[in-house]
Amino acid sequence: MGKVLVLNASYEPLNITSWRRAIVLLIKGKAEHVEHNGKFIYSDFPLPTVIRLRHYVRVPYKEITLTRRNILHRDGHTCQYCGYTGDELTLDHVMPRSRGGGDTWENIVTACVPCNVKKGCRTPQEARMPLRHPPRQPYSSLYFEVTKHLKSGLHQEWQKYVIGL
Repeated sequence: MGKVLVLNASYEPLNITSWRRAIVLLIKGKAEHVEHNGKFIYSDFPLPTVIRLRHYVRVPYKEITLTRRNILHRDGHTCQYCGYTGDELTLDHVMPRSRGGGDTWENIVTACVPCNVKKGCRTPQEARMPLRHPPRQPYSSLYFEVTKHLKSGLHQEWQKYVIGL
């Protein structure tokens, strides 16, 4: 039937759970309905798509590891210069390593081979190749799971709760 976005009491996204677990949290009074998609479990009980916990849950910060897989996922498996979405993707340093650029979330983007070669050891401005999206570090590991669901088009009602991720 679908997945449910769980918000903290402060409306921050916490995780994604099954609709069954969400129903249990609602029945036990640990959460409240925020959004539903028009489907009903019972005639007076709508199937939730977003719930909010009644009490704040403190979550420790967990940094996301900088890996090729995570960068490709962050950039949507798309060249950040031309928009190519095939299999031949590489990683490009926005500020080249030869000029002091490091391996950071804010300095590495996904690029196709022709764009990476064209840019060479220059910055995007010098190569006149603007980035489609400025690179940034994802806020939480939930970012990857949420973007997957948003891109599928099934959970557009989540959009207003995950803008800051």
